[in-house]
Amino acid sequence: MFIALILFVGLLPAGVSLLVTWLVRNPFESELRIAADTVATERLNRIVRRPRDPDEHYVEGMGLVIGDITCQLNARSPFIRCAANPFGPCEGCRDYEDREYD
Repeated sequence: MFIALILFVGLLPAGVSLLVTWLVRNPFESELRIAADTVATERLNRIVRRPRDPDEHYVEGMGLVIGDITCQLNARSPFIRCAANPFGPCEGCRDYEDREYD
């Protein structure tokens, strides 16, 4: 009897810990999921509402790019045009290099 009491008292903290974890985990996971969805939605709204650059284009397989995508030096990025003329515009750029497509 005394040994059973010692085992019970020794395992009681682990049992209580498992019970508390089981009771708290589901609400915490749902709150975390809601928070992650909220952050993703806010970021998407910020991207959608930002002012569009007239030089910005959507290219299938690359996403948003700015500048002349036929130029060899184009960075294919929504943030920078190229190393030679990063802030543009592309029209009349002296560093334009035509891209060869096969």
